[in-house]
Amino acid sequence: MVAALAACSGAEGSDARAPATAPVKDKIAGAPACTATARLIPSCGAWWGLAPEVFTGAPVEQALRGAETRMGAAADVLHVYHRGSELFPTEAEVRLARDPARPRLLMINWKPSFDHTWAEIVDGALDGRIDRLAGYLRSTFPERFFLTLHHEPENDVDASSGSGMQAADYAAMYRHIVLRLREQGVRNAVMVMTYMGAPNWAAEPWFEELYPGDDVVDWVAMDPYADDRVQSFDGLVNKTREEYAQWPGFYRWMQMRFPGKPVMVAEWGVFERSRDPGFKRKFFESVRRQVKRYPQIKALLYFDSPRAPRGDTSFDSNGEADRAFTRLARDRYFRSTPVPRP
Repeated sequence: MVAALAACSGAEGSDARAPATAPVKDKIAGAPACTATARLIPSCGAWWGLAPEVFTGAPVEQALRGAETRMGAAADVLHVYHRGSELFPTEAEVRLARDPARPRLLMINWKPSFDHTWAEIVDGALDGRIDRLAGYLRSTFPERFFLTLHHEPENDVDASSGSGMQAADYAAMYRHIVLRLREQGVRNAVMVMTYMGAPNWAAEPWFEELYPGDDVVDWVAMDPYADDRVQSFDGLVNKTREEYAQWPGFYRWMQMRFPGKPVMVAEWGVFERSRDPGFKRKFFESVRRQVKRYPQIKALLYFDSPRAPRGDTSFDSNGEADRAFTRLARDRYFRSTPVPRP
């Protein structure tokens, strides 16, 4: 198996609470500084982020500051969602990214259209929309940010001939948008390819055809959730199933398939288990123990929602879970590289 990227790993952090906007001392005295590369790869540890209070109706600033207060720590990365002709980042998202007390990176998830097939986008159906977005980005937000296009495409694939939604159509659509944005002067988007992270889709014969190409993808990502068959972080990032015996798990596959690229866990969440009310606490504790085993994972973004489609993923649904999540959020591993300032 191909070796994973090297990473610096820090000692575990203190459990003491502090204001979410408190400055973080990122290095031991005399040690080399930890920094982010041009592709936003942290040289030490991993970014800590979240999609805050999703499906609650709270405005993004209120949601993020509320979530940061609840977890007793600041987020490195704010994960937001846009669709169709929406221009991004919004004024509120820009303010959060440029917060002078605590700047944040943006991870923007864009589904360009629900009215056109991927093949139609390749043929130019959205070129005007793409060009308008490019002009907005050039004039509004020159900072580097993460951008993923039509995340989790696996369950939208229609493998039938002429559907315009085959896996190869997705790859071509992704390439078309990235290359057109670049032609229009957008050079600050760090591109992320986001998979669902489920073994059943990886077993499909077209699965490998989804990948758009190394020249247009900077990071690879997965969106795994802790279902009833997942007991710990190890099982989350390397889900395997007896019925798909050849599948090694997503992290192992990404190590082999993309040895030179950083991995992002772009969405992850833990659902309530009525028969095991302490499960969230135990799971968050497993993340803290096990995350350093996966040095190619360079960003971990939690999906915080009391009303997620399959259940409650809020991290503080009980006091024990809240305290365990705070300890995780404040772990030194996620506090070693400072977010680049605008």
